[in-house]
Amino acid sequence: TGSGQQSVTGVEASDDANSYWRIRGKSDSSCQRGTPVKCGQAIRLTHVNTGKNLHTHHFPSPLSNNQEVSAFGDDGEGDDLDFWIVQCSGTFWEREDAVRFKHVGTEVFLSITGEQYGHPIRGQREVHGMSAANHHNYWKAMEGVFIKPSLDPAKHDEL
Repeated sequence: TGSGQQSVTGVEASDDANSYWRIRGKSDSSCQRGTPVKCGQAIRLTHVNTGKNLHTHHFPSPLSNNQEVSAFGDDGEGDDLDFWIVQCSGTFWEREDAVRFKHVGTEVFLSITGEQYGHPIRGQREVHGMSAANHHNYWKAMEGVFIKPSLDPAKHDEL
């Protein structure tokens, strides 16, 4: 059901290679690779294995009937519904911080609850958008490559 776009699911394992996302800046502005992500900044999250962006729109999610979250676009290029605001407590998103992602276009929070798929992705949890901030919409970077800012002034679209 839903839009027919690629599903986004969640797993409890923090070392799942299919759970890696690249943080990128807005498409209309460049940023220097390794620049810290500011609290309140709009970002795009691009799935490393597929090159699709984390996306949401006004379709109901298949299990919980919240707002569907999908993977959309090709090679990191999508549309205006790929932007998320990082909500955190300090000035910058720190490595160990639990953060929220609020969708720019629809104002839902990226969330995960207990709904699990049966077939064909048995045991994976539904990722969806919820209108209210609550304990289901905190996220933490558990693993990854953290790049320090380079001295090279060349611009990239990755943070």
